[in-house]
Amino acid sequence: MNIEFDSYKQKLNDAKPALEALADSLNLEGLRRELERLHAMQEAPGFWDDPEKSQKIVVKTRQSENKIERYEKMVSSWEDLMTICEMAEEEDDDSMLPELKDGFAALTEEMESCRLETLLTGKYDKNNALMSFQAGAGGTEAQDWCSMLYRMYTRWAERSGFTYKILDYQEGEEAGIKSASIMIEGENAYGFLKGESGVHRLVRVSPFDANARRQTSFSAIEVIPEIEDDSEDFEIRPEDYEMQVFRSSGAGGQHINKTSSAVRLIHKATGIVVSCQTERSQFQNKETCLRMLRSKLVEIREREHLATIADIKGVQQKIEWGSQIRNYVFMPYTLVKDTRTGCETSNVNAVMDGALDPFVEAYLNCLASGNWVQK
Repeated sequence: MNIEFDSYKQKLNDAKPALEALADSLNLEGLRRELERLHAMQEAPGFWDDPEKSQKIVVKTRQSENKIERYEKMVSSWEDLMTICEMAEEEDDDSMLPELKDGFAALTEEMESCRLETLLTGKYDKNNALMSFQAGAGGTEAQDWCSMLYRMYTRWAERSGFTYKILDYQEGEEAGIKSASIMIEGENAYGFLKGESGVHRLVRVSPFDANARRQTSFSAIEVIPEIEDDSEDFEIRPEDYEMQVFRSSGAGGQHINKTSSAVRLIHKATGIVVSCQTERSQFQNKETCLRMLRSKLVEIREREHLATIADIKGVQQKIEWGSQIRNYVFMPYTLVKDTRTGCETSNVNAVMDGALDPFVEAYLNCLASGNWVQK
């Protein structure tokens, strides 16, 4: 038998325990029982009497079905690849080798992707993600860096099968953006992006400097989960915040209403500020702002293990040297390096085009194992 087939047969046997372990990590039997319960609920009389509740059940059903189907496809793929090995052994046929190589590579990639998803065990990991961008000090240079990060994350979202929606976008005076907020929608969006919160540092020769000097710029990213209105036992009352109305501007073209419909809410107790300008009416922008504010308050309360919202303080992280979570060096060499995980690559262009998966995966693995780089 071709030695390569023998090698792949051994690799498949070695992969089987990991595949079986995934079933336990996914709680496959529990998923099947839950799916039976959800199907029974959908078949019950009056299921559609409450459209909002029924829609949530339909979404949950589809998510459970997808997880089960995904695992079963991996098992089927493993079995098919093992069959190829056995057929090649019987028929001494080398023509099946390319199919075997491609199939095994696809299977191991899918297993690793599934394994990473099993690490998303946080309370809000499955939720949509609210991502905010803020340029640091440095004027046009920092604002240009902020817009580069904005493009990087929206490209990552598109490549990863997520969708995003612009909530707020404040352009810089000459180039770039001062600040922006987007909603990244899709299952596990927050779980994958939660490690991206922090200060990002750029080193490059500035295109805005006539003397072509090397510049260091900073921008801050904040990622919080979108939290449903009925998920916590508190409410935000009108007297808890100040509402400001202003004229929409910035990216979005025809999707931004150019009247004074943009809304900014300032939470009085904490000083937390949220704004939205991309909905079609002032009322819609206000409702979006309230969801954003609520999500921020709940996330901070959970993260700081606080008993009440009143204990939350709106402390802002300094956007400066020494506080960065990742460095992006364009000059005198090319390197992107995470200061927490040690993950790095010299392919800066790929990273800026949205190739962030190695950094996301490294963060989740470190979170699970506790193996962080000591600064």
